[in-house]
Amino acid sequence: MMKGHKALWLENTLLRLAILPEKGADIPLLFHLPSGVQFLMQTPHGLQSPNQYPQMDFLENYEGGWQELLPNCSDACQVQNISFPVHGEAALLSWEHEIPGEYELHLWVNCRLSPFRLERWMRLNQDTLEVTGQVINSGEQEWPFVWGNHIALGGDFLEDGCRLEMPANKIATPAIQSEPGSSRLADAQWEDWPMGRGRQPGEVFDLRYIPGPQTRSHDDAFITGFSTGHVDVTNPRLKLRFNLDWDAAVFPWLTLWMPYGGVEQAPIKGTYGVGIEPWVYRGNLTEAIKAGQARSLGPGESLTTQLTIKIEIAE
Repeated sequence: MMKGHKALWLENTLLRLAILPEKGADIPLLFHLPSGVQFLMQTPHGLQSPNQYPQMDFLENYEGGWQELLPNCSDACQVQNISFPVHGEAALLSWEHEIPGEYELHLWVNCRLSPFRLERWMRLNQDTLEVTGQVINSGEQEWPFVWGNHIALGGDFLEDGCRLEMPANKIATPAIQSEPGSSRLADAQWEDWPMGRGRQPGEVFDLRYIPGPQTRSHDDAFITGFSTGHVDVTNPRLKLRFNLDWDAAVFPWLTLWMPYGGVEQAPIKGTYGVGIEPWVYRGNLTEAIKAGQARSLGPGESLTTQLTIKIEIAE
């Protein structure tokens, strides 16, 4: 158990991670065992004991770590007269699971607001975590969706001086940042990666460089134009690198969430980390449909893709 939540563990000689099947199949902890470093972001208030009532909001008990988002990412929206919460419903539901082998875990959930079944197979292979995801339309009509992985790095790993690299070419920012008072980046920009325009005239920021929590900033940016789905974050002091690979044809956008100590919103005020989040589209399901960028599955159809995480020594 972890703070009253059922916890499953996958572990080999190099990696150890926790999964909370009854809390959206969250992954709150990922350890690199040789170094003892925990890689995932933890919110200041941390994981809270489960409430007697089902969780209705993504931030209600957001502990950090990694969540899977379906059929909506970003802001709450309404589609086909159904109201979808922030970041969809899959992360708010209890998942089923089975253990096929010593280093494997299979989880699945049937959504309630939409006709989708989401499955996840996780496998440890030496220093690599392989995650295969599948969305299945179990309904009787075609349905649109967006899908994303909400991965936030922090823990013992992230600090001032870490560096972010990815083979992308464009940066977009929201029309209005969620917290303009602590934002460094100008609204509604479309610039070449990695240089983002600041809020002051002539101000630019190289988004490859990760500052410390003393920066007290909070921004969102959306990165696209990937030659291949890949991002790595390196801590030169620890000589450790976190690699994430995915299929950019499925997830052509990476949401770069930058809570560098400046989050003011409760209950995650003061959070420090960086979100590297492959998404189908940069906005919510309504916006994706309007832009012609939502995915869609007919009855019985499915979409399968794989993400790979690797932790390596950075010489």
